[in-house]
Amino acid sequence: MNRRHLLAATPALLAAPHVRAQGTWVPSRPITMVVGFPPGGQTDFAARVVQTGMQNALGVAVTIDNRGGAGGNIGTEAVLRARPDGYTILAGNVSPMAINPHTMDGMTIDPREMAAIGLALQSSLILCTHPSMNVTNLAQLRAWIAAQPRGSINYGSASAGSLTHIAMELFRERLGRPDMTHIPYRGSGPAMADFIAGRFNLMFDGASVVAPFLQDNRLRGVLVTGRDRSPAFPDIATAGQQGMNEFTFYAWIGLFAPRGTPPEAITRINAALNAALADPATRERMTSRGDEPGGGTPADMARMMADDYARWQAVVRANNIRAES
Repeated sequence: MNRRHLLAATPALLAAPHVRAQGTWVPSRPITMVVGFPPGGQTDFAARVVQTGMQNALGVAVTIDNRGGAGGNIGTEAVLRARPDGYTILAGNVSPMAINPHTMDGMTIDPREMAAIGLALQSSLILCTHPSMNVTNLAQLRAWIAAQPRGSINYGSASAGSLTHIAMELFRERLGRPDMTHIPYRGSGPAMADFIAGRFNLMFDGASVVAPFLQDNRLRGVLVTGRDRSPAFPDIATAGQQGMNEFTFYAWIGLFAPRGTPPEAITRINAALNAALADPATRERMTSRGDEPGGGTPADMARMMADDYARWQAVVRANNIRAES
């Protein structure tokens, strides 16, 4: 083969091993996607919104198995102990994967042992205020806090040790630790009901959670924790745009598999996830709620998890945060 013909053939030759590698694991029976939370929440939504697209790409059924409890740890442990053959995967969020190990005493599992598959969905947190405060940006909030009597500021969270709790503690650190009283709830729903009723002043939560309350002006948005403004709320500036740098993080849901799952299975399931996320209808279902479609490689997901594991470990230790028993 002369040089010209060799160069022409090179792309095909390079592609051939990649095609064979992706084709070495072909699922022959349904795949179970364990969700460590009850139906109806954000993690369950993320699993179900990619379910059909993944089934189409894999050629087998993907069944959802909700195993709620212990802040997502029950479902996480079930997958961690499952046979590493590609037929059991986890839809796990930032709490069991990067927060619970630092806030829950006596955990017997290490989520870092899981093999990352890919990011399904991420959602900026939005810091919200009650409309009675008349605060809609960070500068106004700083001034409002400075003007309040000591011990009069309260903030809510979905639960002690949750992302909504530790996000506020990180925010307090960045403000110089102003005096605030934490009021934990058992879920975002009850917290939002009391927030709207004016029983506390501030709260962080995911964009998809606070969206209906921002849209009808029952709450006001101060800042977004994402790198960019939320497509659903373009008028709310990011923390960085308001002078608070290095305050970028997300609520996220990723797919994971037991350690030891064949790399070929990880690669194929990742490709199916990306195919599902490329569907315009799927993306619209996510963005219409204020969420952002995920995607990317297993390494991208593993890096995101590792970064948050270290970030939230530092915040938890600095503030002695414990989860509710």
